[in-house]
Parts: sequence; structure tokens; C-alpha cells
Amino acid sequence: MYYMSKPIQFRDNHELIMDISKAINGEYSAINCYKKLQQLAPNEKTRTIIKEIRQDEKKHFRIFNEIYRQLTGHEHSPQLTDQCPNSYQTGLDYSFNDEQQTVDFYLEIADKTSDPYIKEQFIRAAKDEQNHAVWFVYLMNRGY
Repeated sequence: MYYMSKPIQFRDNHELIMDISKAINGEYSAINCYKKLQQLAPNEKTRTIIKEIRQDEKKHFRIFNEIYRQLTGHEHSPQLTDQCPNSYQTGLDYSFNDEQQTVDFYLEIADKTSDPYIKEQFIRAAKDEQNHAVWFVYLMNRGY
């Protein structure tokens, strides 16, 4: 469990909380979408890759929830923010684009805070998201 030792230096604490809420919702949506994508995957190798990506998303979800809880004193109720496509190929394309946009969003959060723990967690998550995007490109280019 993480405990902040000093107040967070952020343009606006409300803005940080809203950004983290959005990140939690995004991770929650990705976890659900990748479960569907995993079921649609054409082979075991692909299912394993998507499963590993989904595990990273679950880790981000837990960490962001803990940060949110520390900032607000209560639990966040995650919301599905996007509809996952119903076809595998469309799902790969959708997931690639979502991961790329998420990298930028997480780096913006990291840039706006001076809290070292929050900064580190969002930079780490951004690196994971970039790695996920590379895997989705790989799957799109391999045709599976």
C-alpha cells in the first residue's frame, strides 16, 4: 500500500483525481475488451499474448485504484467507457489505437505531477502500453 508523505503538487488536485478516474475506467474497459479479444483469437499463441497484455492492464487497474483511494479516501466505481468491437481484426486495430492514445495520456499525467510514486507508476504504465501497441501491430501484421 502506498502512502503519500507530502501533499501532491499538481495544477489542481481535482484534475489529478479526474485523470486517474479516467485511467481506471480505461484500464477497466481494456480488461473487458481484451477478454473478448482473447476469446475471438484464432490460435493459442495469440490468446497467450493477449492474456499477458490483459494481466498488465489488471496490474495498472490495481495500482491506479490504490492511488485513487489514497487521494480521495474512497473506492472508485469503474465504468466501461468504450464498446469493444465484435470482430477480431477490428478489435486488434481498435486496441492498437487505444494503447497509443493511452501512452500519451499517461505521460501527460506523469509530467503534471511532482509526486515521485505517481510519476513512476504512470511512466511504467505508459511503457507497458507502448509495448502492448507493438504486440497488436505484430498480431495485425502476422494475420492472426
